[in-house]
Amino acid sequence: MRRRKGRRKRKERRRRRLRSEKKSRMMLSFDAEEIVEEPEKLEKKKEKAPVTKNPDVATDFLPDKERDEKIQMEKDRQKKEWLQRQIEMKNELVEVTYSYWDGHGHRRKTSVKKGTTISSFLEKVRKDLVNDFHELKRLNGSDLMYVKEDIILPSDMTFYKLIVSKARGKSGPLFHFDVHDDVRLVNDVRIEKDESHPGKVCERSWYEKHKHIFPASRWEQFDPDKSFDKYTLKSL
Repeated sequence: MRRRKGRRKRKERRRRRLRSEKKSRMMLSFDAEEIVEEPEKLEKKKEKAPVTKNPDVATDFLPDKERDEKIQMEKDRQKKEWLQRQIEMKNELVEVTYSYWDGHGHRRKTSVKKGTTISSFLEKVRKDLVNDFHELKRLNGSDLMYVKEDIILPSDMTFYKLIVSKARGKSGPLFHFDVHDDVRLVNDVRIEKDESHPGKVCERSWYEKHKHIFPASRWEQFDPDKSFDKYTLKSL
């Protein structure tokens, strides 16, 4: 009996030892595999393809710094070109036919830049007329007024602004400064007439004395918000 018990104990110890050795070998094997696989994982991460946009998906609504900068640069370029064009246009000359009015018309012509204000135009006219009309020697340009198509134009208005705004008066366009008649024979109210009349230059004091008498009775101050749908030439 004792011998049998001794053999059983020896077998049991041998099994435990074998299981322990097997377990140790397995642990060593797993550690070795992990050690070998770590560098491979790092390499795979390095070799990953870069993330790119899907060309089939609309992304215009997403922020894009480079695109926004290009758009802003184009806007700045167009604005610069537009401003340069305005400067060039304001420096262009326009011939103005006018009539110095003292109860009678005395027609003259002069040339000014489109960017010239009405006040500067009137001072130039005064200097041009002073040798023929001595009463103008005691006056300044501010003592005169310019009436175009029965509209008294403000002193700070420019010819350029009248031209680009296509302003209209009671009896014709305010953006034509030469004198010509509409040669078209079509009597159609839908067609804009091209008839232009010489603007009148007169003393403010003359206007105050005669504003109840034709033609001064037709004159009115310029109002940018007022629209003249059709032209009239006679007193109402």
